[in-house]
Amino acid sequence: MIQVKNLTKYFGPTLAVDRISFHIARGEIVGLLGPNGAGKTTTIRILTTYLPSSSGSARVGGHDVFTQSVAVRRLVGYMPESTPLYPEMRVREYLNFRGKLRGLNPAERAAAIGRVAERCWLNEFLNRPIGQLSKGMRQRVGLSDALLHNPPVLILDEPTIGLDPAQIRETRKLISELAQQHTVILCTHILPEVELICHRTIILANGKIVASGSPGELRESIPGQSRLIAEVRGPKDEITPALMNLDGVKNVECELINGWNRLAIETQEASDIREAVVKLAAEHQWPLREIKRETGSLEEYFVQITAEQVQRRKA
Repeated sequence: MIQVKNLTKYFGPTLAVDRISFHIARGEIVGLLGPNGAGKTTTIRILTTYLPSSSGSARVGGHDVFTQSVAVRRLVGYMPESTPLYPEMRVREYLNFRGKLRGLNPAERAAAIGRVAERCWLNEFLNRPIGQLSKGMRQRVGLSDALLHNPPVLILDEPTIGLDPAQIRETRKLISELAQQHTVILCTHILPEVELICHRTIILANGKIVASGSPGELRESIPGQSRLIAEVRGPKDEITPALMNLDGVKNVECELINGWNRLAIETQEASDIREAVVKLAAEHQWPLREIKRETGSLEEYFVQITAEQVQRRKA
């Protein structure tokens, strides 16, 4: 659905996007991550035909974003972080106006407004002036606008900013449901959001793609120590030395909680000793009620990979 090849963008002497290439399949939800100045917004603006690229190519639904921009705009619904709305207009009037701009006839506009109002929980606010709405409600209006012409591609920039926890949960659920009919690019700084709803993540830093993969794949690629958490009942002065004798164990911390030893076992890189721990507990007849392997979070990976790029840039 989206194909980007060697995309490059200069602003004068400043290189904002540096020969990036990626593709996004139909029905995928892809998270676009990166620190400020990484090139995310520039990339999005090129894909939505707001900006031309300096070189390279980008296609949406088979249409070139530069030479076939009108066709691309019909395929894309774009919700920017700060949705530009007319505060003096009522919600219904605004959506009707936007429908006219998209070429929808009166019957199509009425049906589309009903559809998006139901999907974005706006029915009770349709006759209210936009200027009287909270920021969270304005986000809903922006999302409704992006969905109005039922585009196959949705590009959402920070869609949950300003929403309360219940609205955030509903919006995440909605985005997941939208993947059944739409391809979604989600640009966000909320990393748990990416882990919860995105099929794949693309991380940008200094205008380059520095990592790409599913959230799970990115977490597993974090180098360094991993940690095993276990809860075992038994004598602490026996459990800790026995664990330290296992291959791959670097350190064991033990805390007694309600009669159970909660163990934090630091292991060497790529060491998974869960089977050995279970076997050890069985041999000593120590009851074992929990064991899980903890790997680095997506946040840790994001901080690490972007910090490396900053260091390289300084060098």
